[in-house]
Amino acid sequence: MKTLAGMTALTGVMAAVAMACNSTDGRPSRSPAPDSTPESGPTTSTGPSVDVPDHSTTVAPPNGTTRIRVTIGEERFEMTLDGSAASQDLIAQLPVTLQMRDHGGVEKTGRLPKPLSLDGQPPGADPDVADVGYYAPSTDLVFYYGDQSYYAGIVVLGRMDQRTATRISQMEGSITATVTVAQ
Repeated sequence: MKTLAGMTALTGVMAAVAMACNSTDGRPSRSPAPDSTPESGPTTSTGPSVDVPDHSTTVAPPNGTTRIRVTIGEERFEMTLDGSAASQDLIAQLPVTLQMRDHGGVEKTGRLPKPLSLDGQPPGADPDVADVGYYAPSTDLVFYYGDQSYYAGIVVLGRMDQRTATRISQMEGSITATVTVAQ
């Protein structure tokens, strides 16, 4: 009877540990962002009516997060930033327009006007496809659309949906991105 009680307790502990560990490689997993749903209908302006692709989502962000809107050419995308000190510093710099260039077919990077806080951040990160990041050594905002391995100085700030990452990957060369807080 003592062995059965001990095994029951051990099973309970193992279940709790399994629930707490949400990845197989020791890193906490980041939930994928929900697929975006484009807004319907043309935008309104004083000029001619033009259908503008809108890749933003209508899903409310989780508590402690902030939605940002990124406009590249005539396309709009929404991304979610976490509640970190680095993300809060980015939000304080918005709105900002960045010239972003392609690096290695995996990311677009653009220099921010001021560095972001690194308080509470590890020395580096291994970003996932569709992460929004910051590269501290060059003060760049980064949109990851391909597989980038661990690198010192990378800070993960948030997520974009997979459709947005795919669309950004299709944009050849340099881009101009305007980043604002989503309304």
